[in-house]
Amino acid sequence: MKLEEALGRIRPASKETMDAAKERWDNIAMPLHSLGRLQDTIVRIAGMTGNVEVSLKKKALLVMCADNGVVEEGVTQTGQEVTLLVAENMVKQEAVSSLFCRRAGADLFPVDVGIAAESHAINRKIAWGTKNMTKGPAMTRQEAEKAIEVGISMVEELKEKGYTIIATGEMGIGNTTTSSAVTAVLLGQDPARVTGRGAGLSSAGLDRKVDAIRRAIALNQPDPEDPVDVLAKVGGLDLAGLVGAFIGGAAMRIPVVADGFISCAAALCALRICPQVKDYLITSHRSKEPGAAMVLEALDVPAFLDCDMCLGEGTGAVAIYPLLDMAMTIYGGMTTFAENNMDNYVPLT
Repeated sequence: MKLEEALGRIRPASKETMDAAKERWDNIAMPLHSLGRLQDTIVRIAGMTGNVEVSLKKKALLVMCADNGVVEEGVTQTGQEVTLLVAENMVKQEAVSSLFCRRAGADLFPVDVGIAAESHAINRKIAWGTKNMTKGPAMTRQEAEKAIEVGISMVEELKEKGYTIIATGEMGIGNTTTSSAVTAVLLGQDPARVTGRGAGLSSAGLDRKVDAIRRAIALNQPDPEDPVDVLAKVGGLDLAGLVGAFIGGAAMRIPVVADGFISCAAALCALRICPQVKDYLITSHRSKEPGAAMVLEALDVPAFLDCDMCLGEGTGAVAIYPLLDMAMTIYGGMTTFAENNMDNYVPLT
């Protein structure tokens, strides 16, 4: 599906359905709103789907994999060959995210949107990695839009296969650098405020990373009012694919769960393209990366967990699946006050 068509399909979540879901919670034999954000999220999912009978039985993790040319600047502890290695481990069900999915009852779909080598991941390759953004734009605007459309089409395919909720993740050495650059531009922040050590940089490495981001922004002059321009100039193919996943979720009326800093930076781009995407967004955890709190504040969708996680791959997003399953056990199977011959709780002032 093309980007413009997807954007044209997006409508606000159903307030009527959310009201009905909230009423259902209020009739369950327990104190009002005693499951807090768990209840709120099930209510939101009802509004997303337009169906008070919420189902989360078929879960997916969609991981966008791509390489980033900025690794030439010494901004990472490892080389970009690790992108391919981890993507192949996902295919073999041997990555950390694979084991998380196995425990949570989710299916993993790694997508090659721009790995700089041949891979066995789902082939949606737009380019063999991006260019070094300190020397020019990371990619063309057309490449960025094509990568966004990869994410949209993957969500469309997963919904057609019966998946009812999609977690998002990424694999791409150098993508905390691109995410920090995108975040700095969109939030108008100095790169030093939003940039962290990623997968374990030294202090000297962090200095190189911040310097590379500053040089890339100064050279390319991305337009903060044009998220696609920002993605093309200082972002990555994996980020753009994730942007498409969030837009696709809104277009297909299916909940999409953001992972940590990188995934949330992509979600911020998606919301800047179409604010109604927020209605279909669930955030999972507050990443250890310093820019994560600022991005979550900008998204204004509170996350579930604060575990100092920074692994990526969608691990944080998958980690909330068991919590949602527990909430659904109550929402779908708990007795009501009427069935227990009890008076309902009422709000007190």
